[in-house]
Amino acid sequence: MKWAIVFTGQGSQKVGMGKDIYEAQVSIRNFFEKAHERLGYDLKKLCFEGPESELTLTQNAQPAILTVSIALWSLFQERWTQPIAFTAGHSLGEYTALVASNVLRFEDAVLLVHKRGVWMQEAVPQGVGAMFAVLGLPDETVKEVCESISQPNALVVPANFNAPGQVVIAGHKPAVQTAGQKLKELGGKIIPLKVSAPFHTPLMKPAEDKMAKLLDTVEWNDPVIPWISNVTAEIVISGQKARDLMKKQITSPVLWSRIVKKMKEEGVTHIIEIGPGKVLTGLIRRIDSSIKTFAITSLQSFHNFFENL
Repeated sequence: MKWAIVFTGQGSQKVGMGKDIYEAQVSIRNFFEKAHERLGYDLKKLCFEGPESELTLTQNAQPAILTVSIALWSLFQERWTQPIAFTAGHSLGEYTALVASNVLRFEDAVLLVHKRGVWMQEAVPQGVGAMFAVLGLPDETVKEVCESISQPNALVVPANFNAPGQVVIAGHKPAVQTAGQKLKELGGKIIPLKVSAPFHTPLMKPAEDKMAKLLDTVEWNDPVIPWISNVTAEIVISGQKARDLMKKQITSPVLWSRIVKKMKEEGVTHIIEIGPGKVLTGLIRRIDSSIKTFAITSLQSFHNFFENL
């Protein structure tokens, strides 16, 4: 058996997340205290009590998911004894994976993702951008349609390659709508996503430029567990290389299908998703059903995992 750990991205947040482990395990309370200290507001209260409208804001959701995910990871590490071959994360989850691999310190990462959320939100005015999920069409078809429509002032590009037959497109709203209509005519199912900006597109360049400067201010260590990048779907064993890739991450598409295929090529047989959601578990099953998947999302699922191991 060869194990990998993956971490969820934005959208998995929900009011009440992390409360069960906080109350049950004194050792993980430190993460919520460090987050409060670094961010200057009570992230714990936001996670446990909401309101949902505040928790869902990008600049709050990102540090909240990272904190709960790392608290669960810490709990997991206390019981786990086998080697972990790789870590990876989807978009925001990359920062969580980098903390798990000891590339970044938790208190640095929680501030980085808060700022990332603020700057991503500011990069494109509300209502200017859009993201649509495209289901049931090959990646190449989606790419070709985007390329045929996209122009500098009417941009549409693939933003997430999530699984076979599941690509997210993003960009300027009219161009995304036009591409969506064309893809629908080709037999695709189109689902507009409830997001506030066109993430992982060139429109995020203002946020990426600010993040690049901020990323240079924190310490980057070589990974203790090899990490697989969203930008290249390649294995990274250098902290400096990880930093350089993270500077490109906000405008680059998420190559999730390729990451999972890379893990399979490297002999991974079991993947555990750690964090408040199970989205990646579903995607992994679609990419390669031969990989055994598990999701640790709460104290109960943590106990269930170890009882059934």
